[in-house]
Amino acid sequence: MQRLSTNYAAVLIATLVLATPMWAADKPVRDHDIEPDDYFTIGTVIACALSPDGGRIAYTEMRWGDMKERRTTDLWVVDVDTRHRRRLSFDRVGARSPQWSPDGAYIYFTGRYTRPGEDKPPYDGSTQVWRISPLGGDPFPVTRVKDGVGQYELTPCGKMILFTKSKKHVDDEFKDLKETYSDLEYGHGVVEFSQVWSLDLESWREKKLIDEDRVIREMALSPDATRIAMITTPDETLLSNEGWSRVDVYTLDTEKTEQLTGKEWRSKHPSPYGWVDGLAWSGDGESLAFTVSFDGYPSELLIARWRDGKASLRQIDRPDGVMLAGGALKWRGDSDDLYFLGEEKARVRVYCIESVSKKRRGKDRCVTPGDLVATAFTMNEAGDLALVMSTTEHMRDIFLVEKSGKLQRVTMTNPHAETWKFPQFEIVSWKGAYGDTVEGILELPYGYKPGDGPLPLIVKLHGGPSMSSYYRIRFWIYGRVLMPAKGYALLTPNYRGSTGYGDKFMTDLVGHENDVEVTDILKGIDAMVERSIADPDRIGVMGWSNGGLLANGLITRDTRIKAASSGAGVLDMVLQWGTEDTPGHVVNFMEALPWEDPDAYRKASPVFGLGNCRVPTIIHVGSDDPRVPAGHSRALYRALKHYLGVPTELVVYPGEGHGLTTRENRKAKMEWDLAWFDKYVLGNNGEESD
Repeated sequence: MQRLSTNYAAVLIATLVLATPMWAADKPVRDHDIEPDDYFTIGTVIACALSPDGGRIAYTEMRWGDMKERRTTDLWVVDVDTRHRRRLSFDRVGARSPQWSPDGAYIYFTGRYTRPGEDKPPYDGSTQVWRISPLGGDPFPVTRVKDGVGQYELTPCGKMILFTKSKKHVDDEFKDLKETYSDLEYGHGVVEFSQVWSLDLESWREKKLIDEDRVIREMALSPDATRIAMITTPDETLLSNEGWSRVDVYTLDTEKTEQLTGKEWRSKHPSPYGWVDGLAWSGDGESLAFTVSFDGYPSELLIARWRDGKASLRQIDRPDGVMLAGGALKWRGDSDDLYFLGEEKARVRVYCIESVSKKRRGKDRCVTPGDLVATAFTMNEAGDLALVMSTTEHMRDIFLVEKSGKLQRVTMTNPHAETWKFPQFEIVSWKGAYGDTVEGILELPYGYKPGDGPLPLIVKLHGGPSMSSYYRIRFWIYGRVLMPAKGYALLTPNYRGSTGYGDKFMTDLVGHENDVEVTDILKGIDAMVERSIADPDRIGVMGWSNGGLLANGLITRDTRIKAASSGAGVLDMVLQWGTEDTPGHVVNFMEALPWEDPDAYRKASPVFGLGNCRVPTIIHVGSDDPRVPAGHSRALYRALKHYLGVPTELVVYPGEGHGLTTRENRKAKMEWDLAWFDKYVLGNNGEESD
């Protein structure tokens, strides 16, 4: 590890810190009972960037503001040796995308700054690129672009940045009408296309480089600054991302763009509705890695390699049993070794494929073994590696990977949580729908012992479904940590279709939604009852998004369920295909369009089984949800309340989308769920139980 030179005292301090548990020799006493308000005291590390010399790490941290405010991020920096942290941005500026200058003198980032009376950039609240010294001080505005910038990248020499900005384009036979009534929303013909500009940091001259009537979703400059890779789509809708996204490469010398992924490329995929992400150039600028991801199918890793000016594209096999997670790809220095986040059985680790672009690829290896969940990682040109990770012992923090492979903790973002009574975590398994093994995460109240007897059980259902719940502390609004803190056992099944359990386990769900995964979940409940963990007379279910779909299905199938919390859940698959922003999701799982196989849509839709439902259900949804529109939740409420006479509440959160974003709304959701399960699972009816 290359680091800044330090004096003897600093070395001694660092040695003492590394030789003993961080920040305290004695573990604090866990005596704090967790409440909903504790959730809003948590800081969450998002992204990080190692300095060129490996001595500092810049990172962004998300925190809550007042009741009506959303979480926002600020920029921090931590010294690797001393663990000293310094906050560099304030005032809720939404700092993102930290990048170091080559000499380590500055940290670049995007943010939104305002000043009273200012209505022009950079202090009008638009997103601009800023730079600041790691020692602190006032940030300097690098860009002053009207309406703000999108993405940016500092060139390897540090003398120029590239950035994207938007231009509105109207191209339609009714162009005049659409421009006259421009405040109206139109289905097509009005697009915010992207342009790529350069800004010389010495002359401060701007130059337009790319203007090709495409929307640029991701951009990456090659290390030799000769090529710009872009993921582009024909418009800014998410619908166009799943199936129409492609990789374009612009060569600066020739000013020409090459399309790497043509239509014939998609014909080889398990589904035409995949989206591309994770652009990463090799150190020599001759290889480009990226991923393509799907709903219902494993993500794929691809490498484009240039030889004699021509690019060839090939798919790279994943390590056995490991799935790509998050599209995070990085090459190690000038080597041909590619690092990525890989998911396996509720853990997410950093993996490496050696000599990945060679004709005979090298071996695979896990760089960060163990029970951990990595959400981001960073490498500098020297190959120093740090990651953001969490475990069942701590929430997200930054860890450094020493040359020995040992992980050293660099930050403690939430020291106050060291006294919290976190749940006991355990991986549990049972035989699922096809007689094979299904796993889940069990959280039990702090201090619970096997002889204490069965507990009321809440089954928390993850979204996706092409994702998993991970083996870590995750205190959030969908039940984890909070429900065990209130005396419940919490089971989070990684049901069929979840990632990280093998390709077949994932693809078994295609054509079988609201079917085999529901059986997996019900058998998990059976297993918890048989093991005397769950009280069969006190069972509730909760889920959001695909978890809401599963909650809607479960309340029609199992009379043991005493209460449900359905959040943004699908009720009818035809309605979902017709109104959501990513309809390829539905087509993949139904394996057809609605008119091609109406029976498949009917079988997967919980609405047709609601006549069997007698489960008291609270329904949550954002009024402006584009992913699972509120019509599903309103229809569920109408069926249960007005036609079936089932105890029901509908909670609509004004102005919210697919997730709840304000402190006030997240608190309301937690308190409503606690009250609902308290009444219908515990049977308290407003009175304390015996």
